[in-house]
Amino acid sequence: MPDASAPGYQVREPWRSLYSAQYETLLVEVIADDGTSGWGEALAPVAPEVPAAIVDLLLAPVLRGRSATSPRPQWSRLRDLMRERGHLVGHQADALAAVDIALWDLAGRLADRPVADLLGGPFRSSLPTYVSGLPRSTDTGRAELAREWVGKGAQRVKLHIGLGVEEDLATVDAIQQAAPELSIAVDAHWAYSVSDALRLAAGLAERGCWFLEAPLAPEDRDGHAELVARSTIPVAVGEAMRNRYEFADWIGSRALRIAQPDIARTGITEGMAIAGVAAASHVPVAPHHSVGLGVALAAGLHVSAAIEDLPAFEYQPTSAEIGQRVLRDPLVVAADHIDLPQGPGLGIEVDAETVHRLADPS
Repeated sequence: MPDASAPGYQVREPWRSLYSAQYETLLVEVIADDGTSGWGEALAPVAPEVPAAIVDLLLAPVLRGRSATSPRPQWSRLRDLMRERGHLVGHQADALAAVDIALWDLAGRLADRPVADLLGGPFRSSLPTYVSGLPRSTDTGRAELAREWVGKGAQRVKLHIGLGVEEDLATVDAIQQAAPELSIAVDAHWAYSVSDALRLAAGLAERGCWFLEAPLAPEDRDGHAELVARSTIPVAVGEAMRNRYEFADWIGSRALRIAQPDIARTGITEGMAIAGVAAASHVPVAPHHSVGLGVALAAGLHVSAAIEDLPAFEYQPTSAEIGQRVLRDPLVVAADHIDLPQGPGLGIEVDAETVHRLADPS
């Protein structure tokens, strides 16, 4: 783990991406003429100032004076502002996601209806989850933590590894021996070549594991398609994608078997479009959830409730606990499920005073 006192961002080997020692995010509040407000959040774990600038400079001026009850038309209008300039990817997409979530929250509050109802109605009011990560440094420690989660009622777990094929399989063996009740998925964090991923997938399939997530470089669609074609364990991909066109390309190329959009990166409007693309090819959707706070969590839950073919929603215990700090009332979270928030909009109340204090602790 990086030193919490160290400035800037660091790479956590063997993974390649930058990480922050803190929990960073972008929260957006959209206020209607009558004072009603909706909240949105982007998954922006590093440099949230960048999508924040996009919101302030590009999106907010266009949104002012528009309808507060029509999130889809507003999303389309905001999308087109940078249509020939990377409008559906990267920081631009992150900014759009935060504003879109806020617009849906606002529309639900003005209509006095939950977002899931506005999306056509929930298929479920209790969302099945998997525990994401066993944050211990040894297999013995991970096995002990797995047993603890079984005692709390967990049924599914995802291991964050990608440390080497033999090391990963040894970790799976340790968890299966300690907690045979658990269904086990593996997140390889984009670490492997096709050859090594094939070996890992074969070993996981022999052990009856649930799915293999992010095995290859996130831009390697063809490599993933080869892996999917030659493996029996489902391959899950999606957290790096932002829009329906990317997912349509990957799904049409048979490069994934489980789609994992992160609603704090896609927004609700595009997240539901992605779910429709997946449904057309009979691909289940298991939304990704990472270090987003309570607003992102609630948005993911409402979309998950409105998805017909939902294996499970990702439950990050630490980020869920920390993310609740910005909410007046905590969400009902258990080891094997999370209840859909009730009430209008996202069904949460953001503590604006706490948000401002955390954003500017001085």
